[in-house]
Amino acid sequence: MPHDVTMPQLGMAQDAGKIVSWLKSPGDAVSKGDALFEVETDKATMEVEAQADGFLTGVSAAEGDDVPVGQVIARISDNAEDDAAPEAAEPAPAASAAGDLSEGHRVTMPQLGMAQDSGLLVTWLKSPGDEVAVEDVLFEVETDKSTMEVEAGRKGWLAATLAEAGEEVPVGQPVAIISDAKPEATVARSVKDGAAKPAAAEAQGQAEPAPAQPTAPKPAAPVAAGGRILASPKARRLALEQGLDLGRLAEAGHPQPFHVADLEVLRAMPERGASGAPGVAAAARRLTARAAEDGLAGFADWAEAQGLTGDAMLAGLAGASLGRDGAVVVAVERFGDRVVHSVPGGRALSGVTPSEDAPDLLVRDLRGTRLASVEMGPEDVPVLTVTAEGDGLSITLECAAGQLEGPEAIRLLSEFAGRMEQPLRHLL
Repeated sequence: MPHDVTMPQLGMAQDAGKIVSWLKSPGDAVSKGDALFEVETDKATMEVEAQADGFLTGVSAAEGDDVPVGQVIARISDNAEDDAAPEAAEPAPAASAAGDLSEGHRVTMPQLGMAQDSGLLVTWLKSPGDEVAVEDVLFEVETDKSTMEVEAGRKGWLAATLAEAGEEVPVGQPVAIISDAKPEATVARSVKDGAAKPAAAEAQGQAEPAPAQPTAPKPAAPVAAGGRILASPKARRLALEQGLDLGRLAEAGHPQPFHVADLEVLRAMPERGASGAPGVAAAARRLTARAAEDGLAGFADWAEAQGLTGDAMLAGLAGASLGRDGAVVVAVERFGDRVVHSVPGGRALSGVTPSEDAPDLLVRDLRGTRLASVEMGPEDVPVLTVTAEGDGLSITLECAAGQLEGPEAIRLLSEFAGRMEQPLRHLL
């Protein structure tokens, strides 16, 4: 099946590109990824790659030509004999109840990657009728690899929106029209619509149409087509940094696209454990420290003289590292067994006693196993995992964002790693 080669959009404000040179000739065999031609814009010169295997045919633009973004300039065909130039499709004029808007500036779906055929319009940040400046963000678009904000590129008024949030729009197809003068009536339509819809309907029975009022685009459905989650770039970044799952908002039917304010709703939602019941929050912090040596081996004789088991000693060192004034309950897991100790405030290891209370901290001792690192996610309490690393130790802290503040997590891990390397620090 023939594949059209179009002029890509290499910048948000780019209307056209100049073909600097063709790197393949008509009839040449090409493979996906081969450079076809070089294109120059105001800001960059780039090579455009073939997006399919076949033969370069139907070349309709020459070196030095300025070509509008999205215009078909060649074809990759199944055979070299298919040399008919592809017919350039004329963009349909954007008509509205207020008249022809073809004189306005068309904002097209950008090409954010060479392999991109279309983009998902995530959300509109301006409404029909709004006045816009050159750097104002009109909408957000998502591809398989990135999410970006698209700017107006010029000042004026947003006279028409030609796609709705949640719709896939082919690269180069107009999605908005910016007019130099304030429009008397505006247009808001869907890609699926064959014709434009007036943003404000005419009043019935009136001889003259009523002035159109700017209307916000229709919100996206709670779940996007294909199961994709619609969210602003900032919301995605913060969710990733904080270990929040945007999919839970989608499952709950929270309307998309998601923005930063929706993260508060997500944080307030009860989290699920393995069985789907409410449990701990998603992991938001994972820190790793290293100790040059395992100091507990040389400290064992002293601990035994004090009547301390290895588990009690680990619990005491971890509890003291938490830095709290009162007693701390610490659980220690080793080879599948768990023991729980109450650790008094201060540095008195001799005061560590067995406990049946719920732990405030868990120490997972994996020094006797073959495991070198862990990433198991949070539990009901912060978890310190100790693994062997050469002559030393690797210590990982995992916890949810609400369990420990950032400075508190850093202090806990740093203090515990230091005590594991030099246990005498605990007594000094």
